Amino acid sequence: MISTKLSEAYSTVLPAEIRKALKIAPGDILEWGIEGDTIRVLPRRKATLDSITGIVEYGGDAVGDKKRAQSGEL
Repeated sequence: MISTKLSEAYSTVLPAEIRKALKIAPGDILEWGIEGDTIRVLPRRKATLDSITGIVEYGGDAVGDKKRAQSGEL
């Protein structure tokens, strides 16, 4: 378990070990959620040419397919 401290401005630092393991870079989006008494933070993946091509090939609901591609489901 890695700990960080919340600043007076409610900011914190994403530890390098986590950034490197998940390949998170400046400008990437983190999505925050609450599950019971747990905070969940997930990186929102940028669309790539492969994921966009996958949407077209997959067919059906383009908006739903794009969301699934961004979350890594496709």
